[in-house]
Amino acid sequence: MAHHDEDHSYHPKDAISAAMKATALTGSVGLFAAAVQNTLTKQNVGTLGVFVRGGGIITTFAAMGGTYEFMKSASANLREKEDHYNVALGGFFSGAILGLRVRTLPAVLGYGIALSTAMTAFEYTGGSLFGYQKDTSVDEFDRRTALRKAFQTPGEQTISELGEGRGIHGPGYEERRRERIKDAYGIEVPTSPVPAS
Repeated sequence: MAHHDEDHSYHPKDAISAAMKATALTGSVGLFAAAVQNTLTKQNVGTLGVFVRGGGIITTFAAMGGTYEFMKSASANLREKEDHYNVALGGFFSGAILGLRVRTLPAVLGYGIALSTAMTAFEYTGGSLFGYQKDTSVDEFDRRTALRKAFQTPGEQTISELGEGRGIHGPGYEERRRERIKDAYGIEVPTSPVPAS
């Protein structure tokens, strides 16, 4: 197996490009949420009600996503490290934007700390709700190949553990079956199938 010389130094990210992509993505999620809210109103507000009544929701979603991604990338660039502290900073500032809608300092700090804690815990546990953290030193293709090989059982072992029958047949099964039927019942089983009439 060949060893690869991997470059483990930090590579800077384009924080503005990442922030613009995240702003567009979360802004479209906010637009969807505002459209759903607009359809559920009891008054007939029309199509522009999505933007007139839901503009705050759209703006908040877009600002939160863009701020999170910008702060995460910018702090990674400044610290030259990719870890969960960057997510904590991004989560704090993103949550603070959500707290700005309430217009009190405790809300800004509270929402910031709450979102920062949730996002950091999510990132620290491997970015999964189940807590599985991938080993970044192992190539994904090699990991999946090893998983496939770990669960492959040779056919002889399967037959010895389960026995023959029920669709599991080893080599020479037909001859052994003919002999068992002849010994048990005295019936000669033909080697070729009987033609249908």
